[in-house]
Amino acid sequence: MNRRARTLLTAATAVALSALAGPAVAAPPADGHDATRQAMRVAVADGVPGVTVRVQRGHGAWAATAGVGDLKTGKPRSTRDHYRVASISKTFVATVVLQLEAEGRLALDDTVDKWLPGMVRGNGHDGRKITLRQLLNHTSGIFDYLADPGFQRTYMTADGFMEHRFDEAEPEELLAFALANEPYFAPGSAFEYSNTNYLLAARVIEKATGNDYGDEIDRRIIAPLHLTSTSVPTTRVTLPRPSSRAYSKLAETDTGPTYDVTELNARLAYGSGQMVSGSADLNRFYSALLRGRLLPPEQLKKMKTTVPSSRETSRYGLGLVDRKLSCGVHVWGHDGGISGSNSDAVTTEDGRRTLAVNFNGDWSGSTEAIIEAEFCGT
Repeated sequence: MNRRARTLLTAATAVALSALAGPAVAAPPADGHDATRQAMRVAVADGVPGVTVRVQRGHGAWAATAGVGDLKTGKPRSTRDHYRVASISKTFVATVVLQLEAEGRLALDDTVDKWLPGMVRGNGHDGRKITLRQLLNHTSGIFDYLADPGFQRTYMTADGFMEHRFDEAEPEELLAFALANEPYFAPGSAFEYSNTNYLLAARVIEKATGNDYGDEIDRRIIAPLHLTSTSVPTTRVTLPRPSSRAYSKLAETDTGPTYDVTELNARLAYGSGQMVSGSADLNRFYSALLRGRLLPPEQLKKMKTTVPSSRETSRYGLGLVDRKLSCGVHVWGHDGGISGSNSDAVTTEDGRRTLAVNFNGDWSGSTEAIIEAEFCGT
C-alpha cells in the first residue's frame, strides 16, 4: 500500500537531503551515519510524525530515531518499537513456500488450481493457468483486491476505516473483491504487483501443511531465528510494547485531518501484509535469509531470480526485491505500507550490512531516501 506515493516523494526528498547534508558529507562523524540522520530529519520535516532506523554491520549495530511516537504527548519513538510491517510479510511467506518446495511437498510450477481447486475463477481469472511461481513474482495477472473500488470504499476511506477497522474477513471474502474485476494480463506475460497473489500463497501453505500459515512462519522462521518482536497476529488489534502511535490521512493526499489508526485488524491483509516486527528482527531475518540459513542454495537462487518490476531501479524475485541504488550498490529486501505505517528492510547480498526503517505515518517521507543515505551517502 502507498507504494506510489512513496515513489513520487523519493526525488523531492533526495533534493532536500542533498541541500541539508552538503557540509556533513565533507566531514562525516566517526560512526559514518550522518547522511542517514539527515535523511531522517528530512522525513520528519516532510510530515512524518516519527522515524526509527536500525543498521547492522557485521557484529556492530547503530540505531536512531527522529520525530515523535505520539503526537499528543510528544513522546519520542523507540529504537525497539514494534510496528506493522505490511508487505515485508511477503518475504516470510515466500520463504515458507520455498522451504516446502525443498522438502518435496510442492513445486513452484504447480498450478494454483492444484492446491486451491476452483478458487480462482471468474472474469477471466483461471487458477488452472497460473503457477505458484507466478504468484510469488507477481506475474500471475490476478487483480489486486486492495485496488477494488468496493474494498477501498469499505476499508480505506476515513468513514469506511472508522466503521470497519476491526472487521474480520476470511481470505475467500477478500478474494471475491479481486475476482469481481478482470485480470491485468495473461499469466506470465507481464508484471503487476498484486496483494491477492500472497493471500493465495498463504492459503497454499495451509493446504500443503494443514496448519495456519502464521503457525508455519512461527515454527520455521520466527522460532529458529529467535525473532522475539515478530508475530503473525490473528485478531489482535493493538501493537505489543514498546510501540508508537500510528497515523494516517486516510486519503490519497497529504492534507486534511490526521487520524490515529493504531488499533486495527491486520487480518484483512492476510498473507500479503499481516505481520508485526521490529527493526532488530528484520535485520536478523534478511541477513539470515541472504546468508543461506533459511533456504538451501537451489531455493535461494530461485528466490533471487528476478523479473522486471514497475520500478526502473528494481527487479522482483520471489517475495524479494533487488534494488540498484544511485551509487551502484545492490540491496535485497522488501518494503511495506499499511494504514499508519511505512516500513523498509534491506540487506547487501552477502547479508553483512542491513537496514530497517519505519515511519509511523503513511502520507509523506521517503524510506528509499534513507536507504540511499545509508548505503551511498558515506
